[in-house]
Amino acid sequence: MIRAFVGFFTTKKLYEHVEKLEKQTESFIKGKWVEPQNLHMTFQFLGYIEEEKLVDVIKNIQTLANRYKPIHVKYRALGVFPSVDKARVLWIGVSEGSKQLIDLAKEVVRANRRSGIKDEGKPFYPHVTICRIKEFDRKRLKDLLKRYENTNFGEEVLDRIALIKSSLTSIGPIYTVLEEFYFHG
Repeated sequence: MIRAFVGFFTTKKLYEHVEKLEKQTESFIKGKWVEPQNLHMTFQFLGYIEEEKLVDVIKNIQTLANRYKPIHVKYRALGVFPSVDKARVLWIGVSEGSKQLIDLAKEVVRANRRSGIKDEGKPFYPHVTICRIKEFDRKRLKDLLKRYENTNFGEEVLDRIALIKSSLTSIGPIYTVLEEFYFHG
């Protein structure tokens, strides 16, 4: 069994912004910040999956990648899940390319469902998790979200999708790309 997800890694340029945010918030957000090499977007979390099923996932992703054109993505604004009062995840959102990313995520889930792989049932919201929050000051977090609601955090062209293995360790997750597929549409 392998713990895996379908997604993509963001550019390292995004991490420069994350680093600044981490410094700015160290007095009122306590949590685990995502390392630069781990910044990613998840289209579908597969959980623990049998290795035989990975072959189906690889075929599904390959088929989708052959149909998709590269997607221009603009990162914009900060947000939290599930709410400001109960913030557990701090994230950077997507303004441009959002619809295409949502469509792609739906197709990944649909293709994998046909292969007998269940999805979490949560709607996909294009975002990059930057911190897993343990403690926070509600008022200062609210102010931070307001201050960054129209901030651009850069852009990139998403030209590939990957099947990624996630190994949980005491120092945090280690992600390994098992297969990567470039868009050809």
